[in-house]
Amino acid sequence: MNISLQGKTVLVTGAASGIGRAIAVEMGRAGATLVINHLNRPQQALAVAAEITAIGGTAIIVEADVTQIVQVNRMVEQCLVQFGSIDILVNNAGVILEKPFLDTSEAEWDHVLNSDLKSVFLCCRAVLPQMVERDAGCIINIASELGYLGRAGYAPYTAAKAGVITLTRSLAREFAPHIRVNAIAPGPVNTDMLSLEKMSQEWVEKETAIPMGRVGQPAEIAHTAVFLASDYASFYCGQTLGPNGGAFMA
Repeated sequence: MNISLQGKTVLVTGAASGIGRAIAVEMGRAGATLVINHLNRPQQALAVAAEITAIGGTAIIVEADVTQIVQVNRMVEQCLVQFGSIDILVNNAGVILEKPFLDTSEAEWDHVLNSDLKSVFLCCRAVLPQMVERDAGCIINIASELGYLGRAGYAPYTAAKAGVITLTRSLAREFAPHIRVNAIAPGPVNTDMLSLEKMSQEWVEKETAIPMGRVGQPAEIAHTAVFLASDYASFYCGQTLGPNGGAFMA
């Protein structure tokens, strides 16, 4: 498929590294104008913007904490003033916490839920009005296969990602047919958040014991996002696609 996103403005949260960076670059490669959101990662964000520019794309950088409503609204307003619309929103920003449940503090629980779930609510809430006004738009939420499976030691993260999956369905039902809302629930992906270089050999062997025999790469998740953003996915509504190498089959 020769996918073109020419004329589309895309806001990607948490786009300075990992899956967010890969999505931003691939959206830029498809011709979209990118808004690179980051928090306290100016050099990495600049590198992403430079990579997009080098392949002929257009990108700006906006620093904002997507757990804070004032900063989210300010970011969206800046995008609308500069580009007139946000056609595609990719809610990618998030954190992960590996800790036994009984050792998890209230503050840690709140931090993960705010970063991984509340941020999706705030960004959707800020972007949707102009999509509703134009009767067009696309939202892609990055969830996780653990939102289905759960995992010992990851309670806040799995709860948040399960929330992202069901929030996606609720928004899809409310705003269809003209605004498409879908999600991606990746399996293990080799990023800074889950770098194979930092994992124990036991962990690597366990996670790569999946049908495809390996973990994913950020670009493979990005290709799914570009597809969902395109007209080829025009009949996808409230779906959660699972690029996970067969680790979870529903």
